[in-house]
Amino acid sequence: MCAARGDGARAVTNGMDEASYPEDAGDSDRGGSGSRRRLSCLAAVVAVLALVAGGVVWLFQDELFHPFGDARACEGSDTALPGVISAGGVPIPADASDIHYVTENGSAQVSFLSDQLPDYLHRAGIVPEGKSVLDKTYGGAYGLGEGEGELPEGLCGPALKGPAWGYVSMDPGPDVSILVERSPIDESTFRSPARVIASFPVR
Repeated sequence: MCAARGDGARAVTNGMDEASYPEDAGDSDRGGSGSRRRLSCLAAVVAVLALVAGGVVWLFQDELFHPFGDARACEGSDTALPGVISAGGVPIPADASDIHYVTENGSAQVSFLSDQLPDYLHRAGIVPEGKSVLDKTYGGAYGLGEGEGELPEGLCGPALKGPAWGYVSMDPGPDVSILVERSPIDESTFRSPARVIASFPVR
């Protein structure tokens, strides 16, 4: 339809040359359809590319948004901690969950939830075996009222909630300080599970 007309068509009067031919109108319609098809194809390609980009971001979100590609590491950390974190040389409880840490200038702060705190405090040498973990000889009430929260600067994740109990290691090894959420109902035990914030030097 878009081919050049023959000599007979060229011989028509100027007035007829200026008239619109039915086939010309058809060419215009086909041109509009082609544009719409191109736009549809372009929209489909953009959608596919956006889907692929979203998948890549999802697959590599830890590497993109967390230091060292570690989802536990808070922004600004300058040293990566190992898969099994040790505070003062003693691994944190095996049931630890919701772990977050920040490291800066040779020190680390780690926040986690656990139901195995008495065992951990004994293993860490903070409270001697056979002694109550809430014995005032080895720890003491931390200045947080019930329902109040505290999150050290730089540490991400949920805040530690009061009431809380604090410890400082008494061994000659690395200085380790630990804050634990105490039960707001029973003063002789911890929350279940309890959030812990452990501070210690990074070796």
